[in-house]
Amino acid sequence: MSAKSILITGGAQGIGRAVALHFAGLGWRVAVFDLDAEALSELAALAPGDALLTVEADTGKEADVASGFEALREWLADAPLTCLVNNAAIANPYCGPLEDLSLADWQSWIDACLTGAFLCSRAAVPLLRAHHEATGEAASIVNISSTRAVMSEPESYAYAASKGGIDALTHAQAVSLGPAIRANAIRPGWIETRDWQKESEREDIHHREKDKAQHPAGRVGEPQDIAEAVEYVCRAGFVTGQHLNIDGGMTVKMIYEE
Repeated sequence: MSAKSILITGGAQGIGRAVALHFAGLGWRVAVFDLDAEALSELAALAPGDALLTVEADTGKEADVASGFEALREWLADAPLTCLVNNAAIANPYCGPLEDLSLADWQSWIDACLTGAFLCSRAAVPLLRAHHEATGEAASIVNISSTRAVMSEPESYAYAASKGGIDALTHAQAVSLGPAIRANAIRPGWIETRDWQKESEREDIHHREKDKAQHPAGRVGEPQDIAEAVEYVCRAGFVTGQHLNIDGGMTVKMIYEE
């Protein structure tokens, strides 16, 4: 069998980029779907050769997912898929007052995150089951949720709803797709991604001490923290249907107004 393989949606920047480079460093074959052609090109330059596939695709659109999976199957050359990471989403959670939120804007958050996860999971299931059949080991779906699925900030209605849907999709997948496929969700907290964007949008990062102090871990999160969590749930054969907070302890800390 060829090396293990992973597909990451929204994988050209931010958390997705960190996951892609982390698994490339582990020797996995890595496929990335993303809307941003410039970011995909930059990512491809970091991992030249046949071990990385980049596909420009909007995972919230059925036709794009279909064409993307055609390219994926050709690249895999009949080998199975080990892991799917549903990471694509609109990163900005703020949508403004509820009474001003249009149905089209609401739908854009839902499609980018939740509909995309459904479409890519549906397309990936045969390839993931093939991994189980070939190796006897369960394949893995990792859905990137958010701590906002269980706690909200003002005016984040659509984002929070999309991530809550991801949590529910995850436990439904775990029950229905096992034992051939395990499904888990990772809920990132404050993960600093501004220095993991494409070069034209990258920023130098300086956090205030009070930003760090909000976290019992003593710092703001980094994309690599999520990449390592993805690796864990990909490998943990007895873990399925779980929702793992990666937030430096922020969601368990009581915060009082000063």
